[in-house]
Amino acid sequence: MAAPQHTDGRIARGNQTRQLILRRTVEIASVEGLEGLSLGRLASELNLSKSGVFALFGSKEDLQLATVRAAIKIYLEHVVQPARELAPGVGRLWRVCADWLTYSRERVFPGGCFFYSVLAEYDAREGKVHDTLAATRTNWLDYLDQTVREAQRAGEIEADIDVAQLVFELVALLEMANAESILHDTFTSYDKAAKAILSRLRSVATDPALLPDGP
Repeated sequence: MAAPQHTDGRIARGNQTRQLILRRTVEIASVEGLEGLSLGRLASELNLSKSGVFALFGSKEDLQLATVRAAIKIYLEHVVQPARELAPGVGRLWRVCADWLTYSRERVFPGGCFFYSVLAEYDAREGKVHDTLAATRTNWLDYLDQTVREAQRAGEIEADIDVAQLVFELVALLEMANAESILHDTFTSYDKAAKAILSRLRSVATDPALLPDGP
């Protein structure tokens, strides 16, 4: 009867070790890229056996994919999920953008936006990592598109706007704030982006008073 408990204990320890490793890999990848990940390096840094790390992640590609999935979970927690407490509308759209800026400003990942960093690393490559990152990017843009259209259905964004164009502009402002902050180690770009995003949203809102006066 003791065998199942022993097995469960091994599984639990394996899951804890896996989470420990992934907490470190998302930090490394946000600064050095996914190519900066190494099973041997992680074993050394975290004082783990190399064989144990290999048992959890059979290859570097498996480790990279697991790291992307872990980063997605963190991204959703900080950027997407908080806005769901708001009803569909222009306020929810602004909340998503504001939370994105906070996520980058507060360095949830040490290298700023994890996905901005690794997408630049893999955009011209082929393979599973590229495909996973491309799908993640598509999902993010689709989510913003959906959020805009929900605001339109709620009567808070003009019905005749070019939704794809608006999404493009919002993402461009978000990512420019992140890039400027990381490159120059300053934070003024976030306030500039927030101001520009609010201005853009007021230009398409049916009632600008639905948005705050300032960031």
